[in-house]
Amino acid sequence: MIKRTFLKAMGATAIALASFAGSAQADDPTDLNIAIILSAGIESPWDGTLIDSLERVKAEKPHGLNLSWEYTDPLWGDDAGDAMALFAESGEYDIIWAHSTYSDQVKKLKDEYPEIMFVVVGSGNEGLGGNQYWVYKRVHEAAYALGVAAGKLTESNTLGVVGSFPADDVNDEINAFFNGARSVNPDIKQKVAFIESWYDPAKAAEMTSAQIATGADIIFSLAANFQPCEEAGILCFANFGDQHAFSPTTVVSSALAFWDPDLNWIIDEWWANKAGGEAFDGNTEIKWFGIADGGAGIAPYHAMADKVPADVQAAVAETIDGIKSGAVSVELDVSAPTSD
Repeated sequence: MIKRTFLKAMGATAIALASFAGSAQADDPTDLNIAIILSAGIESPWDGTLIDSLERVKAEKPHGLNLSWEYTDPLWGDDAGDAMALFAESGEYDIIWAHSTYSDQVKKLKDEYPEIMFVVVGSGNEGLGGNQYWVYKRVHEAAYALGVAAGKLTESNTLGVVGSFPADDVNDEINAFFNGARSVNPDIKQKVAFIESWYDPAKAAEMTSAQIATGADIIFSLAANFQPCEEAGILCFANFGDQHAFSPTTVVSSALAFWDPDLNWIIDEWWANKAGGEAFDGNTEIKWFGIADGGAGIAPYHAMADKVPADVQAAVAETIDGIKSGAVSVELDVSAPTSD
């Protein structure tokens, strides 16, 4: 149904869109149009934070460009590939940003449309180079700082994490969270569960409740469901976006993903090609921006500040400052985490 609706809409406008192709001068572009394939929907932190970052970057007008974008409903597999093909055929889009694991689909299109920049994001992709760029997002440093808070706040010394998939860029967060907790509390025991989906609130609630039942008194949710924490009256931490508003009585803080430096890097690369005549030279190895680069951070405590003692807040702030200065180096551990 998603594919049928999307293709019908694109088919009706493809000819009209194509009439605008080539209107900008290659050596003096003024507009940058981006087509975005979403993987979970803007209500999910993974996709929603990208749109937030786009709004900020748009306001900055890098290279004087007028940024615009369109995004799809969540699409995968052939549906995503068909959508990319239609975006490319329309001639209206300069960048096709596929916001998850889509290099298989890009591989079929990139050589046919060498003038278009393709972007894939996160783990599971293949570094194809050329006009495909590979954006990676790591917020493990922020997760480490939240772990410092959790390690000091826990009373049971048992912390739980509910993740999506045991993927490289999920495992790094989970391991860093527990390492941060153990840096201030060596008695920490860990509980880990995966919902095996990028977004499944019902499964997230089930896994969270199970961890609480086994003694976890603080949950780091990478799966965005805080109702079990509310029902149990315990604290939790959130992921990728500031999710305090979704559960004001439980969410202490969140690991934040900022796509601003990633977007600016991609825009600079596109500009170098279109205005400078340089060939696209997409990265074949992982490239990511951490806290020191403005690519990650933690959310304010908001109304939960009175639940976080001054010494805990100070320890977290010191950790963040140390990461920025280089005094604190957070281990990048992507091994699959398990429960104690």
